[in-house]
Amino acid sequence: MDRFMRKDGDDALPLYSKSQELGPLASPRDIEMSRSSSTTSHRTTSAQSRSVADEYSLLTPAEVAMRLKTSLTHGLTPGEALLRLRDYGPNEIPHDEPEPIWLRFLKQFQEPLIVLLLVSAGASIVVGNMDDAVSITVAVTIVVSVGFIQEYRSEKSIEALNHLVPNHAHLVRKQAPKSPSGSRSPNWPGAGDKAPELTDGSVTPEEEVLEATSSKVMAAQLVPGDLVLFTTGDRIPADIRVTKAADLTIDASNLTGENEPVRVTAEARRRHGLALPNYGNTTLQLPSPSFAAPLHRPAGDAKGEDGPQNIAYMGTLVRSGHGQGIVFATGGNTHFGTIATSVSGTESPRSPLQVSMDELGTQLSKMSFVIIGLISIIGWFQGKKLLEIFTISISLAVAAIPEGLPIIVTVTLALGVHRMARHNAIVRKMPKVETLGSVNVVCTDKTGTLTTNHMTTAKMWFFGADDAFDVDSDDEATESKPDPAALRIMRIGNIANNARLARKYTENGAAARAVLSSTQGRGQASTYTRWVGQPTDVAMLDLLDRFKEHDIRDSIGPRVSETPFSSERKWMGVTIGTEGGKNDKDFAYIKGAIDKVLEACDTYVTKDGREIVLDASRRQEALDAAEGMASQGLRVLAFASGPVTRSARNRSAMAGARSDSPDSPAHHGVEEQYRGLTFAGLVGMSDPPRPGVGRSIRKLMRGRVKVIMITGDAETTAAAIGNQLGMAVAIPTEHSANQITVKPVLRGDEIDAMSDEDLARAMDHTTIFARTNPDHKMKIIKALQLRGDIVAMTGDGVNDAPALKKADIGIAMGMHGTDVAKEAADMILTDDDFSTILHAIEEGKAIFNNIQNFLTFQLSTSAAGLSLVLICTALGLKSPLNAMQILWINIIMDGPPAQSLGVEAVDKDVMNRPPRRRNDAVLTRPLVTRVLTQAAIIMAGTMLVYTREMEDGQVTRRDTTMTFTCFVLFDMFNALTCRSESKSVLRGEVGLFGNALFNWAVSLSLMGQLMVVYLPWLQEVFQTEALGWRDLAGLVMLCSSVFWVDEGRKWWRYGRNGASGGGGRRLWRGYSQAV
Repeated sequence: MDRFMRKDGDDALPLYSKSQELGPLASPRDIEMSRSSSTTSHRTTSAQSRSVADEYSLLTPAEVAMRLKTSLTHGLTPGEALLRLRDYGPNEIPHDEPEPIWLRFLKQFQEPLIVLLLVSAGASIVVGNMDDAVSITVAVTIVVSVGFIQEYRSEKSIEALNHLVPNHAHLVRKQAPKSPSGSRSPNWPGAGDKAPELTDGSVTPEEEVLEATSSKVMAAQLVPGDLVLFTTGDRIPADIRVTKAADLTIDASNLTGENEPVRVTAEARRRHGLALPNYGNTTLQLPSPSFAAPLHRPAGDAKGEDGPQNIAYMGTLVRSGHGQGIVFATGGNTHFGTIATSVSGTESPRSPLQVSMDELGTQLSKMSFVIIGLISIIGWFQGKKLLEIFTISISLAVAAIPEGLPIIVTVTLALGVHRMARHNAIVRKMPKVETLGSVNVVCTDKTGTLTTNHMTTAKMWFFGADDAFDVDSDDEATESKPDPAALRIMRIGNIANNARLARKYTENGAAARAVLSSTQGRGQASTYTRWVGQPTDVAMLDLLDRFKEHDIRDSIGPRVSETPFSSERKWMGVTIGTEGGKNDKDFAYIKGAIDKVLEACDTYVTKDGREIVLDASRRQEALDAAEGMASQGLRVLAFASGPVTRSARNRSAMAGARSDSPDSPAHHGVEEQYRGLTFAGLVGMSDPPRPGVGRSIRKLMRGRVKVIMITGDAETTAAAIGNQLGMAVAIPTEHSANQITVKPVLRGDEIDAMSDEDLARAMDHTTIFARTNPDHKMKIIKALQLRGDIVAMTGDGVNDAPALKKADIGIAMGMHGTDVAKEAADMILTDDDFSTILHAIEEGKAIFNNIQNFLTFQLSTSAAGLSLVLICTALGLKSPLNAMQILWINIIMDGPPAQSLGVEAVDKDVMNRPPRRRNDAVLTRPLVTRVLTQAAIIMAGTMLVYTREMEDGQVTRRDTTMTFTCFVLFDMFNALTCRSESKSVLRGEVGLFGNALFNWAVSLSLMGQLMVVYLPWLQEVFQTEALGWRDLAGLVMLCSSVFWVDEGRKWWRYGRNGASGGGGRRLWRGYSQAV
């Protein structure tokens, strides 16, 4: 046996040789062994993949089989397959080995604020403040544990979503073994049975009919050279050169973004002006291909190339027909693998919250040094000892650092993750939750995100109808009986149709009837269907179901011939034999482009079913009706039927082989046969918007979040959907102020011709991008980030992964997204619904608001306490609080009341606030002003009580108890007013019972304070004494001043003009806006 080599750069890897021992088909254990041994295999780049894909597409099936040392009819022997599996490894997408759990836990300590807290704990131990050291250490442990657990749980949830790559494949091998599961596919024969005969479009006498056994095997066992079968509903298990096909169409939208299925044949592609390479005895490398053709061209019709598409890529879906092909790339060498490799080199930006926390850590560090310096200078002037000065300085510096901040941030983010999970969004990294609140641009796919990804019939037209009328699935339409002309259109669409019942419904009649019933009375966004096949075929059968008409294909007679759709022919037709063959006529049914269908028609049918001669004026009327539908973004199909002569049957059969070329004899035979038909009418189809998406887009726009649609569809379709959804579609102008043409829609080829700077300027106006591919997404993201925008990008395909990683928030689809896209994303939508993004952005904004409210409370309390001690120290007064009292205040300041501010409910007006900018600090000027104001009130009030109680010149238990209780009550009122920066408690905008956790926390804190003051054994611990009710009443009145002052501030800034619920000035003011 000749040695087979795989090239990769300058290295070559032997695939198999005589010295290797043959064995049975690989077992799961063999696959596990190959995982470790395959680490020495070389992976290919996208450029190498593209080159090899071109080479395979230029070869005939026989040449492909020769190069891969395999058989077109029987594939590989089990022994050969095992040896190749050992060299190439399993057919699995490459992924990095997961980090050890201990390393992932230690990485939680990398945040600057955590490091600062650990340094503070160490300094506390040095000066003997063990209480501070313990409390800080506990806080840090809680923070890193919660963060680690939440991220670990998110990763496990994502692993459960990764089901795109098929687990099994239908394989042809000599003496193929039984399926590991003991089951066989219902679409392919079992062992010992004859596999179906397929046509590759170029049948020659020397080609033998496929006669081999097939079996269902694990997709991970596939190797280059394997012969694989696939049929409607299957996912392609590896990169495959198709060698035989029958009406085969493949949905490659997860690779290309193009929603229209691609027709795939076995014919070799040809390139103008380029001779086929002379391979001789040279070897051929086996990486996967990638699409080299721009996506606004038909697949397989790139510039300078002719011929059909003949490559099927891993993970793509067979929409109709069936076929077979030879595997030429598996695992890391597939298109999936090359994209996964490119993603690993793309950096994911740090979230705005992480940047803000880094800045806050730096600011607090500087503040600590300033405090140490001030205390040292004051102490030096007062003649205190250096050790005493150092101890006091460290204690105050540690007190200045809010050790509760990391806890509240982590807990708030974790709760946000849980709330978002309830809204069908899984977040992989907790800091990314808050980033959603900073997003000011959402770039989204159209198909499946804004729309249902399910083609439906929207409008119908026939002669006699005043205008195109709706035929969606509303109750009124489905309850009425269709007109004769409408019924004729539906019957043609039924008969000229290759969709079939989904496999689960063919096996379960009750389930089929249940789905049929569920389609009645549903809105146009319903995706309930019991059919699989081409989207237009499924849409026509769904229309039958909605009108409660039956599928008659099995009862009208045998299908004599079929002429499949092609990009050149632009129509599809079938002929049905008449009952008993009593005359020489068959009946033809066709559908397709209106110009082609009109050419085949001599008459048309009226509304009441009469047939009338089709003259020039009527033809123009039909063309105008089709143009009107197309202008609304609908895909228009024309329908016709009529008798044809039976003598042309053989020519019709010829059409299934090689009739795509307009110059071929078969093509002319088909044209001659389908003549003299009766024009029935038109149907307009669309992929309708999802329910609620338009409302979500409008709400985002009110919050100054720009929504950009990126699609592979045509400009007209994209603009129509944008208008339906209420997007901000620009009005075209010749030139804007900066001499840039304003266009409502930019095409992919126009993006290619623009620099990043020009594209950034164009996006001041343009919100829709059509005829794009995933590479354009990356360019759009770069241009937006060049403008300083914070970008969320949705995607589901393999080629979307680099863009998802590059975006500030990458959002993958959970239901139809690929594994590679999910791994690159920061968030996964489990329902693939755009409206979920709105909930996520609302949650992100609410989280940041809660963090700022907590900061306001903790920093104002800390500043008041520090100022109190600093002033007393400077004046030479005895400390107003002892160590245990300070510890209790720290518990309240960092404990339940503070933590409860982080779980404040999402404000219904949160989307009225604009997103904060990327470089906005977490400590904005309004926040600092409020902190200083409230700290001054707390400090002045507490100092007033302290000095009043010290009028006798003695510091007694009563003095410290009054001061201690005063400070605690100030904290409670301060916490109440910090629940919202702008909403008033007095005006009912913040409900007193809206946050149950806050009420419990404050109640428990007040109960604890009463126990500290009135229980004898706690009086000894905290050095307190009982206070009279007059003392408490006076303290309540004094301490409530911080609440009344802040309520006055809210009224002055937000309520003077009667603004309520976010109206008036409330819309654009607040912490999130740097001043």
